[in-house]
Amino acid sequence: MINKRRSTAVLIGLLAATALTGPAPALADEEETPVEPPKVELVLDVSGSMRARDIDGRSRIAVAQQAFNEVVDALPEETQLGIRVLGATYRGKDKKQGCLDTQQIVPVGAVDRTQAKAAVATLRPTGFTPVGLALREAARDLGTGATARRIVLITDGEDTCAPPDPCEVARELAAQGTKLVVDTLGLAPDEKVRRQLLCIAGATGGTYTAAQSAEELTGRIKQLVDRARDTHTAAPTVVGGSAECANAPLLGPGVYSDREAVSEHRWYRVPVRPGQELRASVSVALDRPLNPDHGVLLRATATDGRELVRGVDAGSGRTDVVSAGLRWSATEDPADGASPTPEATAAVPATTVCLVVSNSFALRPGTQTTPGMPVELMIDVVASSPAPAAPDLGRGWVLLVLLTLAGLLTGLVAGLLTRWWVATWREN
Repeated sequence: MINKRRSTAVLIGLLAATALTGPAPALADEEETPVEPPKVELVLDVSGSMRARDIDGRSRIAVAQQAFNEVVDALPEETQLGIRVLGATYRGKDKKQGCLDTQQIVPVGAVDRTQAKAAVATLRPTGFTPVGLALREAARDLGTGATARRIVLITDGEDTCAPPDPCEVARELAAQGTKLVVDTLGLAPDEKVRRQLLCIAGATGGTYTAAQSAEELTGRIKQLVDRARDTHTAAPTVVGGSAECANAPLLGPGVYSDREAVSEHRWYRVPVRPGQELRASVSVALDRPLNPDHGVLLRATATDGRELVRGVDAGSGRTDVVSAGLRWSATEDPADGASPTPEATAAVPATTVCLVVSNSFALRPGTQTTPGMPVELMIDVVASSPAPAAPDLGRGWVLLVLLTLAGLLTGLVAGLLTRWWVATWREN
């Protein structure tokens, strides 16, 4: 009965606080177990250059077909797989027509293994290399939803049909808000191909791998298909930061995604009540060439512009991401130092904290400026840590006094012991 009364009081307090402070903050999707199956599409280059016999003495297309067959046989039951090809049907020399040559030969869904392997076995290297168009169509094949999707691109050459440029297409897809990751596999040791595939992967948070043998290609595709299942998580909630705090979106605890242009400031608001601590971090993906010495700054300010705390750089171990984080506690604590009850905390209006993300990026000449760079913002509001009990060694002057007294006592004892030892030595 007591617990029921307490829960009722907390609910009434929360409703009252909502009425006093305005609309409730947006909350990120907290679904832990995605209801959608993991989805992945393999995109295979079947252009004329795939005839080259430079992988274990076999043609590139033969090695790719073998890898696809083994991947289909080992496909997890819950994973939905699709296969799209490019440059597979048009044998003419009309570039305009050849650059439209991309087809989905296996629709995304539960795989009929026999049918899928038969479709792959009939492929013969033929035409042009419209990588950008194939990526755009593969994204449509996978559709939209709340969970992450993956594309695995296998090619031996750079796009011969731009526009659309495949790297710009990758940025375009990433900017749409759906969590779409493109992993790339290169079958030829060519520097231009490597740079293009790195750019595609980097724009979407994927990986690039150079496959030099049949075993490497098969093993890597299997890893990526398995990763589609392992990374099958709900995508961050898409949010749009504003140019000032006054009309910034009001956010609650969760993970959010946004886009920020070079030298731009993006503002967000978070309500924090007395006795609570705000913890926030931001990561910006470096999805295009930048000049060196770049950085990201995360700050928390009051609504009147006063800075509350400045974020600290936080290395993530990745060279294609820069991060920063901060912590800030509301200062209006009870006078007796006791932790506030949930009823009391809910009844006190929250302090609106403004979070601003800024950057010191400088793009290299000729680099596309739009869309903005991918931003992931993580927000949490927890009970603030209690102040340490006395003696408070965290206070600088207390620690200094204690160290001084300890030094004096140590010196006095050392002096007395030295005099006693000298006197004893002289007597002997």
